[in-house]
Amino acid sequence: MTMTDPIADLLTRVRNALTAKHDRVDVPASRLKVAIVKILKDEGFIKNFKVSRDSRQGMIRIFLKYTEANAPVIKGLQRVSKPGRRVYQKAEDILPVLSGLGVLIVSTSHGVMTDKEARRHNLGGESICQIW
Repeated sequence: MTMTDPIADLLTRVRNALTAKHDRVDVPASRLKVAIVKILKDEGFIKNFKVSRDSRQGMIRIFLKYTEANAPVIKGLQRVSKPGRRVYQKAEDILPVLSGLGVLIVSTSHGVMTDKEARRHNLGGESICQIW
C-alpha cells in the first residue's frame, strides 16, 4: 500500500491517539514530520517527542499532553494543503487561526514555521495544517 499523504497520516494518528486517550503515539519519521512535531512541542500542544533511527526510515514517538481534567490539549487538527489541492499564501494573506489561539504551520523557503513567524519574517508559503 502506498501512502499518498504522509502528513495527513501523522495528523490522523495523533487525532486517533487523543480520542483513545493514549499517552504516546508512534509515526514513521521524515524531516518534514519532525519539523511539524517540533512546532507542536514549542507551541505547547504535546509534552515531548523522540526520534529513533533504525536501518530504514526511523520513528517519531510523540508524547501527548492532557489537561488536569484529562481532556486533550489539542482540540482540533486540520490538513489545509493536500496532494490534490495545494494551498499557497502570501505573507499578508496568512491570517491567525481562531484569533491567535491556534497555529497554522507554513512551509516557507526558510523552513517550516508557524503563521506568526511567517508574518514576522514577511514570508509566504504552503499552508500545511492548522492546530487549535
